[in-house]
Order: sequence, then structure tokens, then C-alpha cells
Amino acid sequence: MPCLNEENTLGMCIEKAQACFKRLGVAGEVVVADNGSTDRSVQIAEALGARVVHVPVKGYGAAVSAGARAAWGRVIIMGDSDDSYDWSQLDNFITAVDAGSDLVMGNRFRGGIEPGAMPPLHRYLGNPVLSFISKIAFRIPVGDFHCGMRAFSADAFRRMRLSATGMEFATEMVASASRIGLKVTEIPIKLYPDKRGRPPHLRSFRDGWRHLRFILSHSPDHMFLWPGIGMFLVGMAMMGALMAGPVTVGGKYFGVHFNILGAMLALIGTNIVSMGMLGKVILGIGPPDRSPFLRRMLAHPHLLELTLAVGGAGLLGGLAVDGALLLRWLDSNESMADSVNLAIVASTVIAISLEVMFSAFLLFLARVRLDEARRSTDVPDPLSAVAQARNAGQAPASR
Repeated sequence: MPCLNEENTLGMCIEKAQACFKRLGVAGEVVVADNGSTDRSVQIAEALGARVVHVPVKGYGAAVSAGARAAWGRVIIMGDSDDSYDWSQLDNFITAVDAGSDLVMGNRFRGGIEPGAMPPLHRYLGNPVLSFISKIAFRIPVGDFHCGMRAFSADAFRRMRLSATGMEFATEMVASASRIGLKVTEIPIKLYPDKRGRPPHLRSFRDGWRHLRFILSHSPDHMFLWPGIGMFLVGMAMMGALMAGPVTVGGKYFGVHFNILGAMLALIGTNIVSMGMLGKVILGIGPPDRSPFLRRMLAHPHLLELTLAVGGAGLLGGLAVDGALLLRWLDSNESMADSVNLAIVASTVIAISLEVMFSAFLLFLARVRLDEARRSTDVPDPLSAVAQARNAGQAPASR
């Protein structure tokens, strides 16, 4: 239970959880992750037999992470200590984890939201919109990404390697579970009006932006790769159509200005794709059924050399065309106006090739450093597993 000045409700939450343990006949403990309370919260928790973990780093995510790391149980259930969730009804969470789920999410929209329990802005706009975006970005069918009550196994928590300290921790947990292939399920739960008697710690627009910022920065496919690939293809198509000279379509003249626009789109698209690939390496691709081509490509032992070969071929081709145009200009007194479009295409290919070659070295450096970091912390790398399976001549097993 994360706690910051919850003296009005913390005691009833602890007592409900303890009564649930007794009713179910399970060995359980209540861990209160105190985030610097200045009221009687700590004394109340200790008087009721809860274990208090003092968390000096401020923030919801910091408190939950510290509490989960300190917990002794095999099944960990997290939830607010403002009595907005019913701590006496933990049965379905425990059953779902025991049945094989790694992360069990509560869904307030399916279980019911009591009048006054959730502000209309959150209920009808904030939560549905952010959950919809998250569902697409992380490709996981979770309907309530921001439910504060959820359960997970201690092993799953360790594997998720969570680091967010603020409210975006809730999104990070689901995104990480999806990325590493954990089994995620949802159960309906009811949300009640909190009884804390003071304004909530949540700040709608500040914390909403933190969630959105996390979603966008942690979904390189949708933020970088697909937009970048789209821009690159449109730009190359425009340059290809105008490479031989201006064209007229439907009475409209398309000349050098549209060729320059195509070059700009192709260059920007290449740069964005490079950033997306770097993001893929930093975050990890995900389980084997996600982006299989990219997984195998990024795990290829000779990716750097192959990329340099492709970039080098494009570089030499562009230089050859520009060189031929230069020789033509030196051997004549012509204006060369008829070759402007071709020169733009060739120069763009040169720039793209150089971008690809230098990006290949950056990706290689990132892979080396990340592999070293993972080995030092004894955390398996999904991309390395793909490479090992390739060398062994077999496909990596999916969970």
C-alpha cells in the first residue's frame, strides 16, 4: 500500500486485507510503503501489525516499487490506501496468479464505478483515451491501464525492471509486461469514492501528460518506425517520378520544387527510422511473435557489415551519378537545367547512404553497451536469445 498522509483510511485498508488473509487461510503480510507522511499514518500501520517501508524518493511509482521489492510474498497485490478499492476482496487476484497469470489488472469500467468515485474528466476522457492509445501502442488487450489495484508474482515484478517514479509507473508496468511476453489478464473490480477527506495526489493534466509521454517514447513502432518508413517511401516515390524531369498530371505542373520536397521527406524519414531502430535496441523488441523480421535483423551477428555494404553501394551509386553530371558540366557550356532533378536524387541517395552507415555504427555501439549492462545485472536479453538460437540452428521458444 503506497502511503502519503493517509491516516483517515490506512487503518481500515490494513484491517480489511488482514481479514481477507484470515478468511482465505493464506499466509500474508501488509507492507505500507510510506512516502514521507507527516501525519499518524506510520504509527497506525505499525500498531496494526503492518510492516512499514520508508521510501525517501518521492512519487507513486517509487513507493510501489520499494514496497514490492521489500515484500516477502510470492503473490504481490498493490492498491491505494484511501479505501477506494476493497481490500477484503482479494480472492480473484490470488486465484488468477495461481492459475498462471504474471500480471492481473483490475478493470473498474467492467466492475463498476460508484457515483463520485472518479471525476468525469477521468472517466469519460482521460482514462479511456490513454488506455486506447496504450492498447494500440503496446499491442495488449487491457481495457483499464491505470487501475490502481493489480496483482503480480514476485518473479514477474523482478523481470519487468520498472524504473518510473511517478504516476506513469502504472503504464510502465503493463508496457513492460507486454514487451517481455508476460501473461496479463484482467478481472472486474469496483471503484468506491475515497474516504481520505482531502484532495487526491493525482494532478489530471500533469500526470496525464506523463502517461502520454511515456507511451509515445516507449512505442518506437508507432512513434518512429511506421511514420519514418511512410515518409521515406513517399519521398522516394516523388523523386522517382520526377527524376527524368518535370511532369504534368491533371493539368498541374510538378517540377523541381516537388522533387526537393520528396528529397526532404526521404531524408527526414531515414533519420526517424534510424531513431526508431535505436529505440528498438534500447527497449528490446519483445517476445518472439512481435516484429520477427526486426528481431532477426537486429540480432544478426554481421548486421554492421551488411548495413555498411548496403549503404556503401548506395553511396557509390550516388557518387557515380553526381560524378557523371560533373564531368558533363566540365565538358560543356550547357546550363545543365535538364539534369537538376537527377542531381537532387543522386545527392539525396548519398545523404541517405551516409545516414545509414553512421547509424549502423551507433546501433552496434548501443548493442555492445547494453549487452555488457545486461550481463552485469544477470538479466537475459531477448535479442541475444534470437542470435543464440540462430547459431544453434533452431527457433527461439516463445512463452
